[in-house]
Amino acid sequence: MYSILLQDSSWATFIGRFHPAIVHFPIGFLLIAALLELGRRWGKIAVSENVVVFILLWSAISATFACGAGYLLSLSGGYDVNLLDNHMWKGIGVAVFAWAAWLVKSDKLQKALPAGKLIYLPAILVATALTLSAGHDGGSLTHGEGYLTQYTPEPFRSLAGLPPLKAEPTEIKPIADVQQAVVYTDIVQPILQTKCTQCHSSSKSKGDLRMDQLALLAKGGENGPAFIAGKSAESDMIKRCLLPENDDEHMPPKGKPQLTTDQIALLSWWIDQGAPADKKVSQLTVPEAIKPALASLTKGAPAGSDKISEPGVLSLKVPKADDRVIEDLRKTGLIVNTLSQDQNLLEISAVNLPGFNDKQMELLKPVAQQVTWLKLGGTSITDAAFEQIAKFPNLSKLHVEHTATSDKGIAMLKPLPYLGYINVVDTKVGDAGLKAVAGMKALRSIYVWQSAVTDSAVSQVGKQFPDLLVMNGFNEATAAEFVKAGDKSDPEEVKNK
Repeated sequence: MYSILLQDSSWATFIGRFHPAIVHFPIGFLLIAALLELGRRWGKIAVSENVVVFILLWSAISATFACGAGYLLSLSGGYDVNLLDNHMWKGIGVAVFAWAAWLVKSDKLQKALPAGKLIYLPAILVATALTLSAGHDGGSLTHGEGYLTQYTPEPFRSLAGLPPLKAEPTEIKPIADVQQAVVYTDIVQPILQTKCTQCHSSSKSKGDLRMDQLALLAKGGENGPAFIAGKSAESDMIKRCLLPENDDEHMPPKGKPQLTTDQIALLSWWIDQGAPADKKVSQLTVPEAIKPALASLTKGAPAGSDKISEPGVLSLKVPKADDRVIEDLRKTGLIVNTLSQDQNLLEISAVNLPGFNDKQMELLKPVAQQVTWLKLGGTSITDAAFEQIAKFPNLSKLHVEHTATSDKGIAMLKPLPYLGYINVVDTKVGDAGLKAVAGMKALRSIYVWQSAVTDSAVSQVGKQFPDLLVMNGFNEATAAEFVKAGDKSDPEEVKNK
């Protein structure tokens, strides 16, 4: 057991992740002990020395446990080595001086070291100072170097000798002429800067991966190269986006700003084109399905933003949903977002409700007209739910991945006039289901990885409907076939696959 904990393992990571929680105990105990001691010495408060001794004991114990958990967490890697060393030794110093203060205060060293009480006050003050300094390093390790001082306002910024505040990019700026845009510099790099480099840059490189420079991105991290040129479906940076958001391996992590569907489509297209460093859009093959994502870059909204991009849906104008109905839906745990204020269209997601079932679909009846994006992936729905889904006339995107969906349910979607994207990854949908929806007028992409759909059916549908993207996962032969056919492996909507 001890050998397992002294090396990177699931047990070590499990225990190590308690470090951020445990570390708050010595911080609190030491600060309380220091304040009580100062207050007692100044005559401001009357407190028993036994109380201070008790608090110091628990500060020393909790600091020791925090050191142990911190060491186990460090085994997982991905931290700046020098910063990690500083943080570690400061943490050990906190524990050592906390124990020293307790030993002296409790008279444990009185006989062995008569002059021991002279080191009591310096010990508690040093322990407190190290706690604050180690906390600063811990914030930098977790959130990037300079995390605590990053947004220091003026005039304190100048007084501290800090450089001028540099605004972090939060969105992709519109491109005047997308055809002349350098794909990596003007499209790929801005996407990575807004969604990835917070955890993968020079100040913080989780998994030893840096995504702030193309050479370092190509080099990869502890899990190997981040991408394989020409094969987006086999590239780790794309595959992680295909995982459920609750999966520990999903990137960006749950709770962080997620890459939009168009953004992942553009990244995948760049990789499929060989991940060039200096090629312009006009110099690369642009499949029909990727053109809407590129076109959105010239507008005021960044690619893949919450602006509706489907041509048919753009013309829709539906009545505003009742605010009380939306509030009731949110109370059940559903996520309800307005995608377009002027059109009143809604996105409804059950990402946090794995138990959401067929009966609960009745809750969505009052907003049937307004729902255009519906995310039911990973829920408990079956084919019975599609009787209700088929009554959403303006549905344009549907996620039912990782559910019990089969051919019977998926076939009910045929009458929907605006449905352009379907995700049936890891379902029971087979060849019959694929063929049933392939001819839908608005359908641009369907994701069937790990379903019952066969490669032969994908090939047949591809020939019959050349403008339809059928993404069948990480099969090398399929990927090669798409590339050979002119790179029709448009990764539109890959994000929630």
